[in-house]
Amino acid sequence: MTMRLYYAPGTCAVACWIALEWAKADFEPVRANYASEEFRRINPLAMVPALDIGGSKAMTQADAILGYIAGRYPEARLGPDEGLLAGFEFSETLAFLTGDFHPAFWPFFTPERFTLDNSKPALDQVRMAAHARIDRVMTHLDSLIGDGVHLYRDRRSVADAYAYIMARWTAKLPKTWNDYPNVARFFAHIERDPVVQNVLQSAAKERS
Repeated sequence: MTMRLYYAPGTCAVACWIALEWAKADFEPVRANYASEEFRRINPLAMVPALDIGGSKAMTQADAILGYIAGRYPEARLGPDEGLLAGFEFSETLAFLTGDFHPAFWPFFTPERFTLDNSKPALDQVRMAAHARIDRVMTHLDSLIGDGVHLYRDRRSVADAYAYIMARWTAKLPKTWNDYPNVARFFAHIERDPVVQNVLQSAAKERS
């Protein structure tokens, strides 16, 4: 069967799409319908990304899928360098993006999950409280990039796609990616990639 990536526009699943394109993989992107029984059979959590490679169940979790892509297509050199420390550094980077960076945005996008008071003032307070946490992880991302234009050892990896898609979320915040000089340089570099532009345009279209 054709490998299928289930995604939703603007989510970290789009990072997996970019990584698959960088790897020149043969796959079909499918826009997920969270409410459908069909998608709940693909992923009972009704979340994206989900990667169906024809196994007994679909693969889930962005960092795990990105690691799979890097391992399946070694010729694309999107994963870690050889060696224990190199592998740890790569895993640490993905773990930061999954465990710290991504969750920092949850109170901003879904404040109702973090309070029993669903009044607008209360929800606005939760969103405002998220700003400091987001600034913290963006500052750390800025330090990881340093003087280069990539997250991992100044070369392209699946971590770049992951960080880029999530950094885009700061467009809705008082401080955007442009307020972090290294992130801004990284962002501009990734945005010039024609693969990235094609994926963003395709992901924005209504598909099922």
